[in-house]
Amino acid sequence: MNTMNTMEKILVLDFGGQYNQLIARRVREQHVYAEIEAYDKITPDEIKAREYKGIILTGGPNSVYDFESPHYDHEILNLGIPILGICYGDQLLAFTAGGTVSSAENSSEYGKTKLIADEHPLFVGVPRESICWMSHTDFIAEPPEGYKTIAVTEKCPCAAMADDEHKIYGVQFHPEVTHTQYGNLILHNFLFSVCGCSGDWQVENFTEDLVAEYKEKLSGKKVLLALSGGVDSSVTALLLQRAVGDNLICVFVDHGLLRKDEGDFVERTFKGHFGINLIRIDAKELFLSRLAGVTDPETKRKIIGETFIRVFEEEAKKLGQIDILAQGTIYPDVIESGKGASAVIKSHHNVGGLPRRISFEGIAEPLRTLFKDEVRNVGTTLGLPHELVWRQPFPGPGLAVRIIGDITDEKLEALKEADAIFREAVDGAGLPHGPDQYFAVLTDLHTVGVMGDARTYGYTVALRAVSTDDFMTAEWTRLPYEVLEEASRRITNEVPGISRVVYDISSKPPATVEWE
Repeated sequence: MNTMNTMEKILVLDFGGQYNQLIARRVREQHVYAEIEAYDKITPDEIKAREYKGIILTGGPNSVYDFESPHYDHEILNLGIPILGICYGDQLLAFTAGGTVSSAENSSEYGKTKLIADEHPLFVGVPRESICWMSHTDFIAEPPEGYKTIAVTEKCPCAAMADDEHKIYGVQFHPEVTHTQYGNLILHNFLFSVCGCSGDWQVENFTEDLVAEYKEKLSGKKVLLALSGGVDSSVTALLLQRAVGDNLICVFVDHGLLRKDEGDFVERTFKGHFGINLIRIDAKELFLSRLAGVTDPETKRKIIGETFIRVFEEEAKKLGQIDILAQGTIYPDVIESGKGASAVIKSHHNVGGLPRRISFEGIAEPLRTLFKDEVRNVGTTLGLPHELVWRQPFPGPGLAVRIIGDITDEKLEALKEADAIFREAVDGAGLPHGPDQYFAVLTDLHTVGVMGDARTYGYTVALRAVSTDDFMTAEWTRLPYEVLEEASRRITNEVPGISRVVYDISSKPPATVEWE
């Protein structure tokens, strides 16, 4: 059984664009399944064989005239499949079909730009004038033969083009970003009016398909999962329990770097509430001993990843024959590990490598085609508690990368308390538009303070709260002063060794959400 064969699909052909995942997510939000493939990993024949309803060509950082820039087989224009090119994808369509792409400094556009659109099926419901998001230096000076210009901007003589006969379209702007006012509507028009999609992709239905698929695939197999308590591994655990029952064994390596009381919550939820066969390993002392004196964040990550795998491996060896290793890999992990054409952003930070001394018959990654928001929906469908489904993003190395400098048990416990107080203050405020992620960081900065009549010399804690749609960019959250005041007062009064609290007002970019 393969759930992929029974649904209508859109191909997002990746030419190195930073928004490739966002395009796929926007398509899926309209209940149409989308998958990303690198331009050099799939041929026109393979595209045709997979029976895609439509193709979207992503943006990219290159010029079509650059000898080393990504290009594609002209045959894509003859497949009879509707195509929408975005930014570089638009220029590549024009170049491939014989149009003229030019580069001129005074024609560059970056940021919000007024778009003037003609009446056209792609723009049904879009006002003649609206705001779009531009990011380009090259532009289409002359559309190919058979194409017509259907939108312009002040500097771009062809902001959108159309070959209605062959259902091939290109837009110079980015409809997938929120800054383009009617971007979702434009994508909707392409998906439903042009491609003829029905919008039958429902994550709830897909959940039952996944359970049935893995019940068949893993029948009679012993399955081992490293459960961290994060959203991805938690949803994987619950889904696989539905599929294989008691043949699932979860190993929870508690490295002691989780937030306050989180380890107990994980054990209580999965072992107590769901009755999952869970083995909890208390490895805090081992992790802290290996991290002693280490200050470099990348070295911390490597030590934690390697130690995690070795502890997991030792426990797995005690369990006898295990047939399948399950992992909570999700779609962005697949893309960021090098499947797409966009640059590899980072290696997967939750895993330090597969166990070396244990042989498995296979790997099960039931969530590898899903984005994070879809994984949360699966978790809700499976009955996972709200606290786990909507758990904030949390770094794989845990609080180790929220302690600047070396890590000690004293610092770790101080940060756990400070972080819990801050989260309590934010949660208790009942904010109508609260931050998407908020936490405390223990800096390595000591400052003078006053406690009663005595001078102190304690650590400085930084509070961080950000609001974002997708974590690709993020704005610092304007928390009410009352919330910040309560958090600061309680932290300095209740947590020994902390004498000062500051609030981080950096956005991403130029900063990142995490400090390390």
